[in-house]
Parts: sequence; structure tokens; C-alpha cells
Amino acid sequence: MGLSISAVLLFTIIVVLLVRKSGLKVLHAIVCVLLGFYLAGSNMAPAIDDFSTGLSDMISDISF
Repeated sequence: MGLSISAVLLFTIIVVLLVRKSGLKVLHAIVCVLLGFYLAGSNMAPAIDDFSTGLSDMISDISF
């Protein structure tokens, strides 16, 4: 059985858990979101997309 979850949803859950449990300040989380927003519009976006696609393909190929 395969489970597919959006990376945005996964990262949102991780940030919420870090804010609530690990002491991540809300301002720090906002800065991280803004960094991601500006990285998505930069020249590095295709390289980051290729890396994350390759990483997710590698993880999905792992069989238990």
C-alpha cells in the first residue's frame, strides 16, 4: 500500500510540531517560510526541485 502526502503538508506539520514542542519561535517559523518563498522564485528553484524529486524517488523505491 502506497501513501502519498504533499511536501507542503508534511513541512507544515513539522513546523507546527516544532513551534509547539521544541521551542521554535513563531518569528523563526515565519522567517523560514519567507526564505522558502523567496527561494522558490530564485534561480536555484529548478535545482532544489530536481534534488527533492530525486530524493522522493529514492525513498519511494525503498522496499521493506
